[in-house]
Amino acid sequence: MPIGRKRKLRNTLNETTSDTTLASREETELAPASAENKAIKLGHPSYVWRYGQNRRLDLIRDHVTLEEKRILDVGCGLGMYVRQFRAFSHAVYGVDIDAEKVEKASQHLPDIQVAPAENLPFADRSFDVVLSHEVIEHVRDDRLALREALRVLVAGGHLIVFAPNRLYPFETHGFYWRGKYHFGNIPFVNYLPDNWRRQLAPHVRTYTSEDIRRLLEGLPGQILYHIQIYPGYDNIVAHRPALGHLLRSITYSLERTPLRTFGLSHFVVVRKTE
Repeated sequence: MPIGRKRKLRNTLNETTSDTTLASREETELAPASAENKAIKLGHPSYVWRYGQNRRLDLIRDHVTLEEKRILDVGCGLGMYVRQFRAFSHAVYGVDIDAEKVEKASQHLPDIQVAPAENLPFADRSFDVVLSHEVIEHVRDDRLALREALRVLVAGGHLIVFAPNRLYPFETHGFYWRGKYHFGNIPFVNYLPDNWRRQLAPHVRTYTSEDIRRLLEGLPGQILYHIQIYPGYDNIVAHRPALGHLLRSITYSLERTPLRTFGLSHFVVVRKTE
C-alpha cells in the first residue's frame, strides 16, 4: 500500500474513539493549564449526534423506560443526551463539572448546572433514571460517583453506566510519551501491567468486568444487564463508508458472541434495591 494511503487509513482509524475521546484523573500530576490540556483533563463531550449515540440511546431504551420519568445525566457535557431524553420526559436534568460546557448547554436547555459526580446537588430519591455516560473514568472517586448516583435514585430506579473496557485493543483517550500528550489511539496499552499503563495513560481509568462489579459491591444496586459494545465508527463511515459499514457488520455480530468482551465500552444497567 502506498505510504500516503497508509497514512490516510491510520488517521481515519485514529478517529475511531468513544463518544468521550479525552479523559482525566483529577489526581494526575499532569495538571492542565491551557484549553487543550483542559480537554485532556475533563474530556470531550459528544458534539454531534450521530449513529453511535443513537445506537446507545436505543440500548438504553431497550432496558429502561424513559417516558415521563425524572432523569438525570451526570457529566452531561453540552447536553446531547439531555436533549434526546426530553423527547420522552420534560423532567430531565444535567450536571457537569465544566462550567463552560454548562453555560453553553444552558443556552438551549433548562435544568443544567455545575456539580461534580461525587457530590450531586439533589435530595435522596429524586430521580427514576440516572445516566453516567463515559464519566466514571474521569472523576476523582469513581466508587463515590456511583454511590451518589444510586443515592439520588428512587428504590427500583435505574442507573445506566457506559465506561471504557480494559480489554478493548486500543486506548482511545490519547497517551503521554516523554511527558508530552499525543491525541489518538494506541494499541494494546490496556493490556500492559497497571504500573506500565499508568505511565502512558495516567489521565484516564479503564475497567474490566470484575472492576465494574467491584465498584458496585456493597452499594444498594443490582446489576440487571452488563455487556460490552463496539464503537459507532461514525468518523470512519464519513471518510470511508465501505470500511466503516464493514466494521459495524463484523463487530456488532461479535456482540452476540463471547468476543464481545473486547468491545469498546461496558454497558451496565443497575437497579436500585432499597
